[in-house]
Amino acid sequence: MKKILIFSLAYYPKHVGGAEVAIKEITDRMSPEDFEFHMVCLRFDSTLPKVEKIGNVLVHRIGFAKKNASMGDLRKFPLILNKYLFQFSATLKALALHRKYHYDATWAMMAHSCGIPAGIFKSFHPEVKYILNLQEGDPPEYIEKIARPVWPLFKRAFTTADVVQSLSTFLAQWAKRMGFRGELVIIPNAVDTKHFAQEYSGEEIHALQEKFGKEEGDIFMITTSRLVHKNAVDDVVRALKHLPSNIKFLVLGIGPDEGMLRNLAKSEGVEARVKFLGQVNHTEMPKYLQASDIFIRPSRSEGMGNSFVEAFVAGIPVIATQEGGIADFLFDAERNPDKAPTGFAVEKNAPEQIAQAVKKILGNPEKTREIVENAKALAFEKYDWDLIAQDMREKVFEKVLKTG
Repeated sequence: MKKILIFSLAYYPKHVGGAEVAIKEITDRMSPEDFEFHMVCLRFDSTLPKVEKIGNVLVHRIGFAKKNASMGDLRKFPLILNKYLFQFSATLKALALHRKYHYDATWAMMAHSCGIPAGIFKSFHPEVKYILNLQEGDPPEYIEKIARPVWPLFKRAFTTADVVQSLSTFLAQWAKRMGFRGELVIIPNAVDTKHFAQEYSGEEIHALQEKFGKEEGDIFMITTSRLVHKNAVDDVVRALKHLPSNIKFLVLGIGPDEGMLRNLAKSEGVEARVKFLGQVNHTEMPKYLQASDIFIRPSRSEGMGNSFVEAFVAGIPVIATQEGGIADFLFDAERNPDKAPTGFAVEKNAPEQIAQAVKKILGNPEKTREIVENAKALAFEKYDWDLIAQDMREKVFEKVLKTG
């Protein structure tokens, strides 16, 4: 049995994002007879135990905590210190755990948060293999800027890795620019295809649409996004004034930009057409997608973006930019004539292009159905968790640890 220590800022059951979902989906599919996974992550919430077994991962939580901490608390003192101190407190915890468990490898989820402690650990234990997983959604230039105070350590997060696994070609190129010269493996995140492809009765869909306040002739665009600058929800709000009044916008998600977005909708004169639905449970997400007509997220940057593939599987047309990793799977009929189209591409910061894409979808129903079918087929072929977990096992874990 091989023992792997994971570095992650957070983990289940709270404050879960795409990276944490990926860890759980992959580790749950690994035989505990072959791999034993441990994790160092932040605790945040004092009601969570310091040590807990979740699925196939033994979680060791560290850092400042507050009872029932909210997302807002994470940005306040003292919890805001956690992500800065983690670079070093996680290293100390990992070194202590290694003395007890004797790990065969470490696995860092994202360079800017977890690559630094993994790189420092590698300096103390060069015999332990180090896997760097690039999951970043923010622009590399922005990440590099905030990493300047610890730049030598940040560079080592790349240069000391034995293998880099990235979600996209875009992130793989970043690893090379940062000085990594070893083996690069591109394995994307995936989606639970069975979950997002499940069918609902007409009554269930109609009931949800009534909850939205959908009237006859209404067209609903939907986004599932953290409300932050990079996800460009503001561009969708601005696009509404270029579209007929029956086209409305459902916003699923929370984040620091919510107040700004509400004010923007009001100032643009589209307040009644934008519905902020807050955080929706992942179990309910497929129903919301299928009750809508168009998925949209015109990201300003993206490492990959599971939400797009979830919409593919749910069977609704997707409007997106081709920034970062999105270009690996969203192919536009005009921009990518050599590939079967899977969506409708727009430039970033281009509300008028968004409006044009919406009109194109609504004006060409037969072509849109063909594109939706292409997208669904691609998702099932390349982005199912069973396939991704198998790739991780064969191309990363077994290869770097020379097992199997």
